[in-house]
Amino acid sequence: MRVLVAGASGFIGRELTAQLEADGHTVLKLGRCAPTHDNEFLWLPDTLTVDPRALEGTDAVINLAGATTGRIPWTTGYKRQILYSRVNGTQTLAEAIGRAGNPPAVFLNGSAVGYYGDRPGEVLTESSSKGEGFLSDVVQAWEQAARLTPPGTRVVTFRTGLVVGTGGAFTPLIPLTKLGAAVRFGDGSQHWPWVALYDEAAAIRHLLTSSLEGPVNIAGPTPATSAQITDGLADALGRWHPWSVPEFAMKALGDAGQDLLLSDQQSSSELLQNDGFQFRYETAQAAIEQLVRAR
Repeated sequence: MRVLVAGASGFIGRELTAQLEADGHTVLKLGRCAPTHDNEFLWLPDTLTVDPRALEGTDAVINLAGATTGRIPWTTGYKRQILYSRVNGTQTLAEAIGRAGNPPAVFLNGSAVGYYGDRPGEVLTESSSKGEGFLSDVVQAWEQAARLTPPGTRVVTFRTGLVVGTGGAFTPLIPLTKLGAAVRFGDGSQHWPWVALYDEAAAIRHLLTSSLEGPVNIAGPTPATSAQITDGLADALGRWHPWSVPEFAMKALGDAGQDLLLSDQQSSSELLQNDGFQFRYETAQAAIEQLVRAR
């Protein structure tokens, strides 16, 4: 297949590109700088523009682009960037697909478990209702933009949480844990929907040829709490982990503290698994240990 990827240079995008190319697919890349290779095309999502040649002969489009949520604090200006980088990027691609003479068969658009908000005591499936909070509102607008894609192109919005790999949330967690300075967040009982980086990319590859459409959760098959993940990283690194930050201090960070660190989201990947996808890493601890070995 010829697969056009926005965000190919990012944390997930690099792993996905490697897996797609290993499968024999041709990966085309969208970037904001002048192209330097034949497989690169310019797009400017802030102005809803994309090089129309990028869609020529393309079988699938995958959108991973968006401003990181890991930059804290979320100022008013940065919250606008989080929102519009996702909505504008998705709208740009959806409209470009609509203008294509031979539209791609599938559009896979990144999304997030933040849609569900804070839901302690619930198992969250794709049919669960929208939650409350800033990220929940962002995801709703993000997924609505994906639905601008015209009929004839299958659209999947894959909802992801914490990705266990060299990058993302683990960029600060690993060095802090090595120094013995990592912390639990609140009492650590909140569920963090996690997935190994390899499985995140493999699940996206699976969705390329699946018949699933609409929202799809990508989350490891065994639930894990925040404490289990941070304790597990400390164990894998052979470090102690005695500290915790109380909930009120996390809430002092505003929406970032609540949405990223304190929300309880036990997301189910049953839909994906029933579709035939098999996870390589079935527990958060297995994913963390592989991360530490790889480093």
